[in-house]
Amino acid sequence: MIRSVFVAAAIALGTLIMGPPLILLTLLTKSATLMYWAGVKLVVYVTRMAGENVTVEGLENIPSGVCMFAANHTSNADAPAIVGSIPRRIAIFGRKSLFDIPIVGLAFRLAKFVPVDRENRDAALASVKLAVEYMREGFSFLVYPEGTRSPDGRLRRFKKGTFAIAIEAGIPIVPVACAGAHHIMPKNSLLVRPGKVTVRFGKPIDASAYTVEQRDELAQRVHDAVAAELPKDQKPSA
Repeated sequence: MIRSVFVAAAIALGTLIMGPPLILLTLLTKSATLMYWAGVKLVVYVTRMAGENVTVEGLENIPSGVCMFAANHTSNADAPAIVGSIPRRIAIFGRKSLFDIPIVGLAFRLAKFVPVDRENRDAALASVKLAVEYMREGFSFLVYPEGTRSPDGRLRRFKKGTFAIAIEAGIPIVPVACAGAHHIMPKNSLLVRPGKVTVRFGKPIDASAYTVEQRDELAQRVHDAVAAELPKDQKPSA
């Protein structure tokens, strides 16, 4: 419980202290790079202090240009591990409710993060269009194709929407396997435990070689690539 309180309090305090001046600087300079890295470093530092020990493998597989990082999602602890392991500024799809949080929501929008509203079809289509626009501007994206956190750590079926985006943008997809995060903070738990997380970047898969009609095939190929790099207790159920 002490770790949980520490993480929540440290991130909230850091956001309140650093957020307003960084947002103002971003508005003045029209660049969110400093704000992005300050936010990433804050979250990574706090989670490391709370006991999250991250090992990164396969950085050589990340292409130099724009790409989509497709990762499994088991815990609120996997985002700091994965984002902190990617050696470039990226954008992220986030729940619409996160963009309603004061300071955080504005920072997310300035950083070109994209809100996702699964209950509103028109809003969802607008998010897809915005994401493709940002990719064409040069921003790589992190996506969680399962759509939600796995309740038991095992990889679940991938939804095809994000793969249609990658096909339309014509960018490679980097499979990302995150192992161990569900032991640190299981789904629906507020407790933070110390533990080891391994982030593995797989070889990129060229989405431009697929048509939108083949998005299911692409989704399965990326799913299989992620599954291959996960430990036995996180592989998909038979």
